[in-house]
Amino acid sequence: MPTEWPNQATPNPHEADAHAADEALAELRRDFTGHRIWRAVRWDGRLGDWVASLHDPHAGVEPTVIRSSAAALREALVNEAARAEVARAETW
Repeated sequence: MPTEWPNQATPNPHEADAHAADEALAELRRDFTGHRIWRAVRWDGRLGDWVASLHDPHAGVEPTVIRSSAAALREALVNEAARAEVARAETW
């Protein structure tokens, strides 16, 4: 007799979306350690924009970066790192 259920329930697409968002958040936090990265909470309690607060001046220039998606935030943080590098080079 098998130990697993023969008919698995159809996965909830909202759970899959939440899992993908959690993974994206973990990757952003791992890749951009000079920022504190989190999701804003909308007025209705759902998760909203992606936010990065600067904690290491070598990692960026703007104190707060807000974008509507994880991909857009990643792109903005890559640009922030390049801007910070230019700013450091100009002060030397």
